[in-house]
Amino acid sequence: MHPILVEFGDWPVYSYGVLLAAAYLAALQLAVVRGRRLGLDGSRIMDLGIYLIIAALVGAKLMLVVVDFRYFVEQPRQIFSLVRAGGVFYGGLIAALGVGLWLVRRYQLPPWTTADLAAPGIALGHVIGRFGCLLAGCCYGRPTDVPWAVTFTDPVAAANVGTPLGIPLHPTQLYDAGAELLIMILLLATERRGRPFAGRTFWLYVLLYAISRFIIEFYRGDDRGAIAGLSTSQFISVVLFPIAIAMLYRLRRRPAEVVPARPAR
Repeated sequence: MHPILVEFGDWPVYSYGVLLAAAYLAALQLAVVRGRRLGLDGSRIMDLGIYLIIAALVGAKLMLVVVDFRYFVEQPRQIFSLVRAGGVFYGGLIAALGVGLWLVRRYQLPPWTTADLAAPGIALGHVIGRFGCLLAGCCYGRPTDVPWAVTFTDPVAAANVGTPLGIPLHPTQLYDAGAELLIMILLLATERRGRPFAGRTFWLYVLLYAISRFIIEFYRGDDRGAIAGLSTSQFISVVLFPIAIAMLYRLRRRPAEVVPARPAR
C-alpha cells in the first residue's frame, strides 16, 4: 500500500490519481481501437470519450458527496480533490451514460453500437482504478481472518480516507478488480457469438456488474450510505438489474442498428 507514489519536495504524487488517469486513458484507447474496427470515426470517438471522462469524474464525485455528505460539510475543500479519492463508480457511470446518449446524437453515432464498443473499456478502466483504490487504502473491506486478508499500515491512508490500520481486512478492491476483469473477458469472448445485436454488450456489462457489485458490497467496510437497508451501490444494483434485463429483451427484438461509414479524408 503506497498512497503517495513519489514526492517532489512538498508536492506529493498520489497513487490513486496516477492509476485513475491510467484507467481513463486505457479505457479511451480501447474504445477508439474498437470503434475504428467498426468503421467509426476515431476522432469523434476520442472526443466523445474525453467528454465522458469529464462527466464520469463529476458524477462520481457528486455521488460521493451525497453518500458522505456530513464529511464534505466539514471538509468542503475535499470536494475538489481527485488525487486522493475519486468518487462512487455508479455516479460516474450514470452521469457518463446520460451525457453519452446526448453526444452520440449530436455526433450522429449509432447509440447502442457506440455503447457496446465502450463497455469493455469501462471494465478495463475499472480494473486499473481498483488497484489505485488498493494503493490509496480507500474502498476497504470488513475485518476478516481469511488467509488473503490485507492489512494497511500507512498513516497517510488513515488520514486521507479513514483506512483502518493494523487490522486484517477483506481486499474488496481486488474482489472488484477481479470481477471486472472476468466481465471484460466474457464480454469480448461472447460479443460475436449467438445472435449479437446493438446494445447487447453494454447492457450485459450493466447486468453482470450489478450482480457482482451487489455481492461485493457485503464485504465492504467503509461508510457508503444506506437506502432501504442496502448500501447506496446495492440499491442502485437492484434498480439496474431489471432495467438491464428489460433492455436486453427490447433491443434484441429491434431492427439492426445502422453503422454509418467513416467519412473519407
